[in-house]
Amino acid sequence: MTILTDPVLRNRVGLSFGPLTVGMKRLVAPALRVSQLPEIDLVLLSHAHMDHFDLPTLRALENRGTAVVTAAKTSDLLRVRRYGGVRELGWGERTRVGDIRLRAFQVNHWGARMHRDSYRGYNGYEIEVGRYRILFAGDTAVTPAFRPLRSARRFDLAIMPVGAYNPWIRYHCTPEQAWQMGNDAGAELFLPVHHQTFRLSREPLGEPIERLYGAAGRDTHRIAIWRIGQEVKV
Repeated sequence: MTILTDPVLRNRVGLSFGPLTVGMKRLVAPALRVSQLPEIDLVLLSHAHMDHFDLPTLRALENRGTAVVTAAKTSDLLRVRRYGGVRELGWGERTRVGDIRLRAFQVNHWGARMHRDSYRGYNGYEIEVGRYRILFAGDTAVTPAFRPLRSARRFDLAIMPVGAYNPWIRYHCTPEQAWQMGNDAGAELFLPVHHQTFRLSREPLGEPIERLYGAAGRDTHRIAIWRIGQEVKV
């Protein structure tokens, strides 16, 4: 099973006017182009912010063999008939896509794409495929919501945001908070995201990953990936 989380595979995100996009430019190229991707079983979307919900990328991924799971009240942004299926999940709701089992949970963020659509949802996800269990946090500030996710069955991998906290600490966690929340949930490996890609905040570009390594202490081997383009096998 191949899952893409919040794919942004273009050099710029923002408002599109035909071939022109007005918005933030990537600081580093995507690791893969759309043409290099394998067949995608599921596109998993956490919320509608433009650096997570890139419409041109999502349109390039349209395929009747690909399902989409997204947050509540966001599917209107998609051309739903061009996918194999599009499902919205609210907090606590579950669904299944083939062998992939999903549950959405509440994080500490917000979901509006523009100023006036604050009704849109925003999710983190528990993902189970066969014997593997994965945590995808989307975007979040610090929250106790990760503690109830812990169970006797550990998360093999936690995909955690670690950047854009200065000055946006009310909406984005620090690397230390991300490390703690992943540990609260019982995660084995960490995949840090939401850093080194767009200039979203004031902290130096390399600071989030440096602070994450500091938070990990003797457990730096649990940080599975630290730069874009790396791969990890669980």
